Amino acid sequence: MKLRILEEAQQDLEASADYYNAESPGLGYEFADEVYRTIDRIIENPDAWHPVSKRTKRCLTHRFPFAVIYQKRDTWILVIAVMHLKRHPVFWKGRSAETN
Repeated sequence: MKLRILEEAQQDLEASADYYNAESPGLGYEFADEVYRTIDRIIENPDAWHPVSKRTKRCLTHRFPFAVIYQKRDTWILVIAVMHLKRHPVFWKGRSAETN
């Protein structure tokens, strides 16, 4: 399957990686690697994860308190958010998921 990451989701990932790197050098890179491993799991089995709405699902990372919020489309996956689990659970709903 193809992958598309919304700009806002990429910003989520980068901001969180920067935060972790500021806390402990290198930890942000480990965080980013974990997020990409989570996305790989989603691509391998997009129907396996917890639904958060009719069309949107959530896959938890293993090491960090984050989830990848995504939608499965016909032939691709759309990542909508990289969300800290303590953040308001539907902050991502205003993000545009309509694409060509």
